[in-house]
Formats: sequence, C-alpha cells, structure tokens
Amino acid sequence: MTPALELRALRGATTASANTCEAISEAVGELIDALMHHNALEAQRLISITFSVTADLDACFPAAIARHRLAWDDVALLDCQQMAVTGDLPRCIRLLAHAWLNPADPCVHPYLREASRLRPDRAIATTPGPAGEPAGH
Repeated sequence: MTPALELRALRGATTASANTCEAISEAVGELIDALMHHNALEAQRLISITFSVTADLDACFPAAIARHRLAWDDVALLDCQQMAVTGDLPRCIRLLAHAWLNPADPCVHPYLREASRLRPDRAIATTPGPAGEPAGH
C-alpha cells in the first residue's frame, strides 16, 4: 500500500557567479536539480515554487528558466525581489517550493555554492567545476 502524501514546504538557495542570463540559468538549474534529486521529487508532485533574488540579479527571471523544464506545465512559478538587508549575500537566489511528499521521508533543503554560508547545516556539495573547483566559485 502506498503511504498518503502530505503537503510539505522546501527551502533552498544558491548564488549566481555573475548577473548574466547564463550564470543565473546555471545556478537555478543546479538548485532545482538538487531539490528534485535529494527529495526524490517528480514534477507532478510539485505545486509551486517562489523564487526570490537579491537586487543585484536582474538579467533574467528564475521562474522563466524553470518554466522550460519537462513536465512543469502545471507548476505555479513566481519571482520576487528579496528584501534588501545591508551585508546580505550578493547574487543570491532563494526558493520556497510546495510539494506532495511522503511524510516519513525527511525534507532536504539544498543550500549550494556561497549560499551554504546561510545554512551550513543544510549545505550540499556542488558538482566540481574546472580544475576541481566547486561550481560557481
């Protein structure tokens, strides 16, 4: 018998290496991939994702990047600007996702790249980039 699913909220964050569509797209893709993989999520169990970005990221919309993912036609996506706070992490992309998950499974909230400093307890190692450097550093 399949256990009943419950509505859960998932958080996560990452940073873009620059204020370009390419850098933002790479960071958003990596964050979504980590969210989906570490929570064993399928697109049909996602309800919504709200992205917030710091004011220094204005080259493109994270939701527009996510909208192109396979089978995400029914996922409600929204962008907003993160509240500006002196000393905040630059070029930061945060997300809040709502999904149907098995209540027995732990929620994994991926904090990648420089955003791992925001929540060291939730940091997830990123795929190594060139010369063994972590991606985005």
